[in-house]
Amino acid sequence: MILGVKTRDGRILVPPVEYDPVTAEEIRDLVHVGPTGTVTTWAWNHEPRRGQPLDTPFAWVLVQLDGADTALLHALDAPGPDVVHTGMRVRVRWAEERTGAITDIACFEPYDGEVSTLTVHAGEFEDPVTGIVAAARLDYTYSPGRAQTAYINALGGRRTVGERCPSCRKVYVPPRGACPTCGVATSEQVEVGPRGTVTTFCIVNIKAAHTANLDIEVPYVYAHIALDGADLALHGRIGGIPYDEVRMGLRVEPVWTEGGRYPDHYRPTGEPDADYDTYKELL
Repeated sequence: MILGVKTRDGRILVPPVEYDPVTAEEIRDLVHVGPTGTVTTWAWNHEPRRGQPLDTPFAWVLVQLDGADTALLHALDAPGPDVVHTGMRVRVRWAEERTGAITDIACFEPYDGEVSTLTVHAGEFEDPVTGIVAAARLDYTYSPGRAQTAYINALGGRRTVGERCPSCRKVYVPPRGACPTCGVATSEQVEVGPRGTVTTFCIVNIKAAHTANLDIEVPYVYAHIALDGADLALHGRIGGIPYDEVRMGLRVEPVWTEGGRYPDHYRPTGEPDADYDTYKELL
């Protein structure tokens, strides 16, 4: 079933919301809307991307379900763009396995049957939902400039290169092309590290999802590390030591994996801890 909410002036909103977007009034009245509807606008997707509803070409459509006054965005499984048009009648194709998410609607499909009727819902549920987990993903295309390009290329050779400010003489890693304090351009490259000092750290107790760190068991430590010769701490994971033994001042060195373009983690060097006065300005 698909539920909407009824506003005081009689509009039916799908998906349902808790507050009227026009008047900001709280909305409580639930109603059933039909699993069939009408396409109000559409766009053809020639090349579906990872994570989209269908892995074959399909149409993105806004569908005004029967009984609703707003449109729902989803995918329409159609043989080609020539059969899709505004005003087209469609119906829900339910997923074989449903979990109580929008993905329970696998997609829409063409439909030539009767219009569905609207019925009032009591607003009571045997198993009310108390919370949901919503997955999120952001993909970035990063275009490094001159300074970042030099930094990334140096990492490919297992070297860490920063740039020195000609005014205050501080060395920034990663380099930014300009001093954030003085505002002047930087160009003098300085190799730093590879060893460094843990300045601050945190213990991670929740396993990250949809990242390259899925194989890292919690708890683990993520730290700010001041590489020798640098005036700015960068962050990295600490390994090779129990999480509850990591401390400020711990001396560490990078650990590289085969083919890696940046250190996989940092481990203790065995040196005595650094004196607080040597890194207090980098906290």
